[in-house]
Amino acid sequence: MANRHLGRTIIMQSLYQWDFRGKDVDELQKSLEHNLKEFGPEFDDVQFVENTVNGILANIEEINGIITKYAPQWPIEQITIVDRNVLRLGIYELKHSTDIPARVAINEAIELAKSFGGESSGKFVNGVLGAIYRDMLASGEIKEVDKKKEENKK
Repeated sequence: MANRHLGRTIIMQSLYQWDFRGKDVDELQKSLEHNLKEFGPEFDDVQFVENTVNGILANIEEINGIITKYAPQWPIEQITIVDRNVLRLGIYELKHSTDIPARVAINEAIELAKSFGGESSGKFVNGVLGAIYRDMLASGEIKEVDKKKEENKK
């Protein structure tokens, strides 16, 4: 079984470098390749990492819009680079990853924020992603993977 937490760590680090260096897609690919070799030489779910990064990039405008909507007191460029990219990853998994349960997406993002962000990063990420998730539930936007989990509890 692949360690998706390690994969998410590599994704976050690569997005951080991409964001810090001016958002050059070629640089992101180089960072991703380097980080996979450096931090996950035995990592066996490269497809997960690549699909997630490509999905984030394909939906970056929507994801940034969601961050802006749910963190209105923080202009997106004023959010720390770590928090901004943890949110990008969390929102992508929450809204677009069909096989990642919502609670897993939120919990993983919070753990990344606590590990790599500042003192209040975990609370900030939790607040933003929690608000998004509550609105998703209120509007009936529930992923199939979450519906199946609920059915299995019954």
